[in-house]
Amino acid sequence: MFDRLLKLITKEDLEKIEKANILLVGVGGVGGFALEALVRSGFLNITIIDGDKIEESNLNRQIITNINNLNNKKALEAQKRALSINPDLNIKAKDLFLTKDNFKENINENYDYIIDACDDINIKIALIKYAQEHNNKIITCLGTARKLDIKGIKVTKLNKTFNDPLAKKLRELLRKENITLNIPVVFSEANAIKTEEGLGSAIFVPGIAGLTLVNYIFLDIINKDND
Repeated sequence: MFDRLLKLITKEDLEKIEKANILLVGVGGVGGFALEALVRSGFLNITIIDGDKIEESNLNRQIITNINNLNNKKALEAQKRALSINPDLNIKAKDLFLTKDNFKENINENYDYIIDACDDINIKIALIKYAQEHNNKIITCLGTARKLDIKGIKVTKLNKTFNDPLAKKLRELLRKENITLNIPVVFSEANAIKTEEGLGSAIFVPGIAGLTLVNYIFLDIINKDND
């Protein structure tokens, strides 16, 4: 399965990737592509958390969705898709929305990396705090809605982001709790498109953001330049 990948990395690198324990929170527009990248890049130990169901409006941008799995649970459909690619995965699917009340019972492992692809700002903060308290590495995805241009997508630190209302709010809340803002994030520099109502979204920015999240982790594991 990984013959082509092994022309780019060593067997030792692949072994490191296979051993890594990954938590992915959210398997929607961003998280679905992140999971796809994890599975197709050699990661074997993955926990996914999402309490949402697949809706028709998800079909334009969420890779785990299709016309035959509408109304099904995202976490379980994501797990099924992942196993259809690599049946050797150790993948746990938790069909639930993380809350302040159930966080501790569901986030209780020593993860090597946490991928935050969720929309809930309070859970983003909880994941950042958990990672720092347990010395886990974390990368957070910021806003991808109302954007079409992929050229501005980049990895930087939260304290260096701009032009992103979610990032601004996240910085404000983290400062109040005296939590460092020096954490890696994926964000888009592009200006948001004004819409009359709702958060319009296409596949381009969420998809590239999801791939970028995993690319960051992949390069970090094999010790490639990640700046």
